[in-house]
Amino acid sequence: MVNQKLFVMKQPELGKKISELRKAKGLTQEELVEKCNLNVRTVQRIEAGEVSPRTYTIKAIFEALEYHWDKVSNLDHQIAEKPSPLLYASFGAGILYFFLSILEIGMEQENFGSNISFNLIGFTLIKSGTYFFYLIFLLGWLKLIKTFPNRILTIALWTMIGANVIWFIIDLIALFTDAFSIGDYYMLKVSSFGFLYAFLGFGYLGYKKQFSSMATILGSLLILAGVLMFTGIGVFLALIPWTLAEIVQIGLMIYLIQRIGRRESPIFYS
Repeated sequence: MVNQKLFVMKQPELGKKISELRKAKGLTQEELVEKCNLNVRTVQRIEAGEVSPRTYTIKAIFEALEYHWDKVSNLDHQIAEKPSPLLYASFGAGILYFFLSILEIGMEQENFGSNISFNLIGFTLIKSGTYFFYLIFLLGWLKLIKTFPNRILTIALWTMIGANVIWFIIDLIALFTDAFSIGDYYMLKVSSFGFLYAFLGFGYLGYKKQFSSMATILGSLLILAGVLMFTGIGVFLALIPWTLAEIVQIGLMIYLIQRIGRRESPIFYS
């Protein structure tokens, strides 16, 4: 009888083990993902030891490879990953951004092309808060991507962060100088954000295999809102899918944060 030893398998040993088992079965990475319904990039990063997968991901891979493993138990030596405080701060920032952005849009429309000096300080504070909390929210997503890899979304998030910084500076120049007014470039700004929201939408669609319903809904809503904003034919109509997308985006963030909180290193038999 083979003497089996109970242990916690960590990276990079886990990745090497999966790669060995896959090759022993004569499977390519593409064939493996078809059997366990995962993303090819995810399997590549796991085998390379770049990420520590969640319990259910490892279970799906090992079951596809017909490798026996014991169920996760509540032993003291199990390793539980705690979500970063930045993620909770980002979640709160996302909620604040959502309400401030609606207020900011209303104020911009009310004062479009007009002299807004009578409420300049208040308008500036609201606009600054919107940009600030949105950046914190985006940074939280970048943190999440380290646990839930998504290359397209990573690029889209950094692009959105850069665009927000640039437009914030331009808005401040428009508010505090006579160089130009917000109305002079408003549609250009809206179109650029339309492109960026559509880009984010494609990024979130990359999660459809892992989080099918929420990722598909979020990605589709952002793409729809982005197209309407970019073309300029439905700027106000775009507020409907955009609002729904922001709600789903915040919901998906808290869902993933909870997944990290429940994430543990499974115990395997060797």
